[in-house]
Amino acid sequence: MSGYAGKMLKIDLSDGHIETLDTDMDMARNYLGGSGFCTALLSKLDWGINPLSPGNCLVFAVGPLTGAPAAFCSRYVVAAKSPLTGIWGEAHASGYWGPELKRAGWDAIIVEGAADRPVYLDVEDGQVEIRDAEDLWGRDTLETEKILCERHQGKRLRVLTIGPAGEKLSHLACIINDSARAAGRTGLGAVMGSKKLKAITVRGTLGYKMADEDGFKELMKKLNKTIRQAPAREALHRYGTDGAMMGLYEKGDVPIKNWMLGAWEEGVKKVSGQTMAETILTHTYSCRSCLVGCGRVVEVKEGRYAMSGIGPEYEAAAGFGPNLLNDNLESIAKANDLCNRYGIDTISTSEVIAFAMECYEKGLLNKSNTDHLELTWGNHAAIVDLVRKMGEREGFGAVLADGLRKAAERIGSGSEDFCLDVKGLPPPLHDPRGFSSWAVAYATSPRGACHIYAPTYWLERGLTFPELGYDTPLDRFAAEGKGTWTKVFQDFCEVLESLVVCKFSLYADLRGPDFTEMLRLATGWDIELDGLLQAGERISNMKRVILNRLGMTRKDDKLPERMKTPLTEGGSEGHVPNLELMLDEYYQARGWDENGVPTHKKLRSLGIIVKS
Repeated sequence: MSGYAGKMLKIDLSDGHIETLDTDMDMARNYLGGSGFCTALLSKLDWGINPLSPGNCLVFAVGPLTGAPAAFCSRYVVAAKSPLTGIWGEAHASGYWGPELKRAGWDAIIVEGAADRPVYLDVEDGQVEIRDAEDLWGRDTLETEKILCERHQGKRLRVLTIGPAGEKLSHLACIINDSARAAGRTGLGAVMGSKKLKAITVRGTLGYKMADEDGFKELMKKLNKTIRQAPAREALHRYGTDGAMMGLYEKGDVPIKNWMLGAWEEGVKKVSGQTMAETILTHTYSCRSCLVGCGRVVEVKEGRYAMSGIGPEYEAAAGFGPNLLNDNLESIAKANDLCNRYGIDTISTSEVIAFAMECYEKGLLNKSNTDHLELTWGNHAAIVDLVRKMGEREGFGAVLADGLRKAAERIGSGSEDFCLDVKGLPPPLHDPRGFSSWAVAYATSPRGACHIYAPTYWLERGLTFPELGYDTPLDRFAAEGKGTWTKVFQDFCEVLESLVVCKFSLYADLRGPDFTEMLRLATGWDIELDGLLQAGERISNMKRVILNRLGMTRKDDKLPERMKTPLTEGGSEGHVPNLELMLDEYYQARGWDENGVPTHKKLRSLGIIVKS
């Protein structure tokens, strides 16, 4: 079966039953893989369940391009009902684990039920064994990976695991693979923890089957040349994603002091990728087959923040930096390292700390109820200590460990007014006041405020997408056209997350026709870009159907008031996004009614049958 392994693994941890399913090729045609497979499989879930109950289903999926001998083809997708938001939960990660799962003979792993003791799954070449993990429970992610690699000595092993935060059911818990690649958002590490599933090890020798191997190799010779010559490639390699920090700051895209300020230039500069490269960076690393190498490896040689390991990317640097008024790069590296080890999402963790600091500033908290931590803005020692407490669910850290909304409930006293989230998910560190398309992208993303579902601001920053009908950039402050653009780009990004390929490929000047040709050579399918975009639209609409089942409509497609309040300084001074205008345009482009519900006509056109 070209492009696909042809098998899915279904495991019920409650009774240890293991079942092998044939990959449904009709589902593959309609939903492609990755995010699409997760959507199709979870559309059958009883969405009224408790996310941490055995009834929640956790799906790991790869796509037809995962594991192909090509740059950017190293990702996987994981999804379930989110403990953090109570709605659609989805996260993505790159590295080596996803391709290894394909090499081991699987397109997806479906995990149901819950074990009565800690276990891990050992997957190898079409076989799986449920193994005891009692000795791994309580260990951090790096320790766990090291132990498992030693245990299976002599075999190339890729490890996906949770840390102590997932074991303790923190709603911020993420899933870590390959030491520091994080499937970070929506708390899916807690779902693994609730199932007593500590880790999944994979190793495979089955290779990657494609329809036209010689043709694929020739195509990649051409595309690799394009990638190497892309101007953004060198910047990403040299400075990582954090290299964009100053450029984004100048446009008003970097949140400062819990989204309250618009200017803090010297502080932002101190935590930029350029400063990292000049100070603590030791070398870079790449995901499987990648020609970019945006990963950072850093070292803080001495002091309270001493560490050596994977360095922060833009989101962690901005979240633990400017949004907390913290200009100490070494402390940010330490906070990032702790998040990786405990297995907690850097975005949500830093955002809830910003919330706590604002509570402290406004007198809703004091040292008597923060374990004597002085949560003043920029207090980097307190920030690092609080990350540790959140990872351990210890003391005041336990108050924050389940995210913004739970923290606001526990603190009360009007703290809800500066609890900034969309559908329960704290936003990434990009400000809709700087690039207005973020407003409608955040408001309509099925998992809550998200920069991965569709990084729409790329068109406002200068990238163009002629194959999608956009050969010139859009004005970053304008509202007109943003709803339609967001719809188009969301569908395209669903295609990328279902094939599954890294979106940084777009920075390397790859575009829709390139992926269409890669898919044709991998699978033998004769499919045009329009056909792929229809699959992306089908996935987008199916996720919206799931949200509608949970009662989500236009009333939930909104932003926090602070993001609609103009800043008085900085790169977005005086500007706010006109979300309502963009939503009207978005719904019309989608074929949804004015309340944000897909019409029966739209669903029928996509082959989606919804039982009333």
